[in-house]
Amino acid sequence: MKYGKPPTSLAEQIRLLDSRGMVIVDPDAAGFYLSHIGYYRLRGYWIPFEEPVTDGTTHRFRRGTTFERVLNLYTFDRELRLLVNDAIERVEISVRNQWVDALAQKDGAHAYLKSSLFAGYRYYGKGLAEITREFEQSKEPYIRHYKKRYKEPDLPPLWVAVSIMTLGQFSHWFSNLKHTAVRTRIAKVYDLDEAVLSSFLHHLTVIRNLCAHHARLWNREVTVTMKLPRTKPASLVPNLDIGPDPNRAPRRIYNTLVMLAYLMDRISPGHRWKQRLFELMERHRVEARQMGFPADYRERPLWRV
Repeated sequence: MKYGKPPTSLAEQIRLLDSRGMVIVDPDAAGFYLSHIGYYRLRGYWIPFEEPVTDGTTHRFRRGTTFERVLNLYTFDRELRLLVNDAIERVEISVRNQWVDALAQKDGAHAYLKSSLFAGYRYYGKGLAEITREFEQSKEPYIRHYKKRYKEPDLPPLWVAVSIMTLGQFSHWFSNLKHTAVRTRIAKVYDLDEAVLSSFLHHLTVIRNLCAHHARLWNREVTVTMKLPRTKPASLVPNLDIGPDPNRAPRRIYNTLVMLAYLMDRISPGHRWKQRLFELMERHRVEARQMGFPADYRERPLWRV
């Protein structure tokens, strides 16, 4: 099928929304936000307000749907992404540092250059090539300093190399460690199973990418879920939404938020991340169930703040 929809003006977009039943109190304000956010991006936030399609062509809004309610959800989601990204940054930096310490203490400052520590020559070679390329192209002062002062080896020590990895690259370096005992040592810092931590790091790369590309987190079904802990730690498991299928994690953002809140408790004493999440939800009057929160979530230990 050939795409045949023509572009529309702001006035046409507003008339279309009005004809489908959306209440637009201030057309000028609606036009302003449509011009700066875009019809297509906002559409993801008004779809839940649409009546079920019966004839395959019309998209009527439920009675009382206002442009302001849609915009409120968009604003909430933008602030949610910032909050989630804040936690991801702290978790990522913590795990990176634990990875560096675990390798450096046993195998030296350039342990990542020892292919014997990693599984799969192809995956190891690809990862090393990525670091080499980033190192050669980097203009960071600390990279220039290393290049100027040291000639051997050609690549920098672990603590420098890890700083030029993306989260996706780092998650592969972590999961590609040949010896389970090393991953276990790192995961033990967080009282997690190494397979759970490895899976969560991979999952976070997807969430980070959604945040970086301004994609919707609110009421989203995440394509890449994570391996959920089943028995330990005891302080974490009761807070998760395991779902009816023990082999398949629910796809809403709730379990991601649980894992981030749990890890924030361990690595950032005194944080107010959970309180900020609740304040955000209350300020925008967002229904928690739309993000996969179970009805009794405030009674679960992790969320008692």
